[in-house]
Amino acid sequence: MVRKLGLIGAMNRLARLCVAVPAACVAFVAVAQAQQVGSATGLRVPRYVSLKFDRVNLREGPSMDHRTLWIFQRVGLPVEITAEFEIWRRIRDSEGSEGWVRHSILSGRRTALVSPWKKGGTFDLRAEASDGARVTARLQSGVIANVKTCDGRWCRVFGDDYDGFIAQQNLWGVYPDEKLP
Repeated sequence: MVRKLGLIGAMNRLARLCVAVPAACVAFVAVAQAQQVGSATGLRVPRYVSLKFDRVNLREGPSMDHRTLWIFQRVGLPVEITAEFEIWRRIRDSEGSEGWVRHSILSGRRTALVSPWKKGGTFDLRAEASDGARVTARLQSGVIANVKTCDGRWCRVFGDDYDGFIAQQNLWGVYPDEKLP
C-alpha cells in the first residue's frame, strides 16, 4: 500500500511539474522513451528484426495455448518488436497486424520492405547515396531488401541481383534518421 501511494504521489508531483514547466515534461518523456528496454533481453524496444522462417504463427497472446491470428509466409519479412515477455515477443508488421511469436523464430538480420504503403510503385536504387547518382535498378513496392547500412537519409540495400542505395524514407524496417553501421 505504501508503495502504491508513493507511485501515485510521484505521478501527482510529475503532473504538477508538467503544468508548471511543460518543457521539463517533454524532456522527461523523451528520456523515458529513449531508455525503454525489453524485460527479457535488455535490448531497445521497439526495434526491428526479421522472420527466420517462411511459416510463422502470429498468436493472440504469449503462449502456445493462444489461438493463431495469422500465419506469415515470407522468410526475411521485417517486423517490429513492441514488447517482450519471457521467450515471447509481441511484433507488428508493416500493415499494423500485431501478435505474439516465440523469440527463436526471429533474426537480428535487418531487412526492410520497399514502400509497402505505395502498392504498385517502383523506386530507384542508385549507385551512390545521392539523388543525382546513376540508377542501377528499380525496386517494386513490397520487395524485401537486406539492409547493409543507413546514414539517416540513405540506406545501402542488397538482394540476389541488386546492390545500391535507396532513400531511407522509402523503407519500412528502419526508423527515420536511424543510422546503421
